Amino acid sequence: MKREHVGSGTRWEPVVGYARAVRVDNAVYVSGTTATNDAGEVVAVGDAYGQAVRCLENISAALERLGARLEDVVRTRMYVTDIDLWEQVGRAHGEFFSLIRPATSMVEVSGLIAREMLVEIEAEAVIDER
Repeated sequence: MKREHVGSGTRWEPVVGYARAVRVDNAVYVSGTTATNDAGEVVAVGDAYGQAVRCLENISAALERLGARLEDVVRTRMYVTDIDLWEQVGRAHGEFFSLIRPATSMVEVSGLIAREMLVEIEAEAVIDER
């Protein structure tokens, strides 16, 4: 079994003991990803759609670093701090995945790691290595 991982560069990864994404053979698992920029700052504060887009851009970048693409994604999980924001988050998800159509879930949570974060998204991909 071959295993590799990539980080996002945040100071929390070594403290908590996680990676942005892990590839095992042809499967890639992307950790819960929030709307942060390269400096670790939350972007699109107050904008669920904008945050969802940034989450998905961050996921795409992590997948690419491990040899996968959005087209390889088979499952996503979306966590929102207010379920009334589901259409904004869903619209962003649809813009990235309308043709790919992975299995997905969206659930409301009481909060994320920082108050200004409205959405967090996870992804799983299976790379077709033909």
